[in-house]
Amino acid sequence: MATIFTKIINGEIPSYKVAENEYCYAFLDISPLEKGHTLVVPKKEIDYIFDLDDKSFQELHLFSKRIAKAIKKTVSCEKIGVAVIGLEVPHAHIHLVPLKEVGDLDFKRSKKQLTEEEFKTIASQIAANLE
Repeated sequence: MATIFTKIINGEIPSYKVAENEYCYAFLDISPLEKGHTLVVPKKEIDYIFDLDDKSFQELHLFSKRIAKAIKKTVSCEKIGVAVIGLEVPHAHIHLVPLKEVGDLDFKRSKKQLTEEEFKTIASQIAANLE
């Protein structure tokens, strides 16, 4: 059975897409820690990130780097935090979270509530800042 991320990649479930390429898909987390919190997933459905083949692993990280740079240009923050947890969805993924302080990457925190318009705006702004 396909994961929720595969269904998002295939367009079966809507998302606030930031970007995609042959190997990866990036979209806003709908329960963000901070405005601009983005998930980057490989299009290949693999549960554990370290089970990805070397090419897919490399592409995922290089794509994440591009997305992180675009988020930093879009959202006021010190840095972009990176988290790979992998327990929530059985599909490898990287969280990119704008940080102002260390506690901004605490997944036990309350999530931000954004409107559909805010999600659409931030996704398009990040996409526009891609190099």
